Amino acid sequence: MSDRVIVLTGASDGIGAAAAKALMDAGEQVVVVGRSPEKTAAVARRIGAASFICDFAELAQVRLLAEHLLEQYPRIDVLANNAGGIFGADRRVTTDGHEQTFQINYLAPALLTHLLLDRLVESEATVINTSSVANRLFGKLDLDDLDAERSYSPTRAYGNAKLAQILFTKELDRRYGPRGLSAAAFHPGVISTNFSSSPDGAMRFLYANPLGRRLLNTPEEGADTLFWLAESQPGLDWTSGGYFAKRKPARTNKLAADVALARGLWERTEEMLAEHR
Repeated sequence: MSDRVIVLTGASDGIGAAAAKALMDAGEQVVVVGRSPEKTAAVARRIGAASFICDFAELAQVRLLAEHLLEQYPRIDVLANNAGGIFGADRRVTTDGHEQTFQINYLAPALLTHLLLDRLVESEATVINTSSVANRLFGKLDLDDLDAERSYSPTRAYGNAKLAQILFTKELDRRYGPRGLSAAAFHPGVISTNFSSSPDGAMRFLYANPLGRRLLNTPEEGADTLFWLAESQPGLDWTSGGYFAKRKPARTNKLAADVALARGLWERTEEMLAEHR
């Protein structure tokens, strides 16, 4: 087994579980993180990985996860922020007071990255954020309405969160790339999982309908670009700060190129996270 440590969130099913297995098969030391104790334990047991439970709907759990990771792993070579989802037609707020799509897809992964940042820089690590083509289709990020209090739709909330991930990736690279950290965001494709099969889910007809699911890619296909980013060499095989699909650079929302927006999001994120210390 490799000495490298790969922390993979959202690994209890779907592309996270598929990526965890592929990375373990490649000889990596994988740490799987999931919300469901039963499903996460089953994945960890099946592939022989260590595991932690964390619900990104509670930022206190993210802080506790970071504490455990820092206690147990002197180095972290890859942090794959893969947890996420698209939710129902009605705006829902977490116990932390944030719109749940924004928190689970963006704010909680940003918090985990911040909490592990010193260890990641020391390890010259790679941070991988699972984004989506929704960033380009639906994203219209407003720094004054990150929690969608003024305007909410499930697809726009999801698109904004995925656009925020790309902006965060670019700013992470700008700030910490010179210190050896690498960062990438990617679109896994439209995957056949339980990603949005809740009764009022915005894409339930595609994800829960047997006919619709036949049009989707498998979790293994969706995990391929994550696997490639984790296993290949930044600066040689791909450019840090980039957004990828099918192992190639991909087109983003035009707002993703806004340097001032990326900086503003980073600063606003730090302010929001400071409120929960």
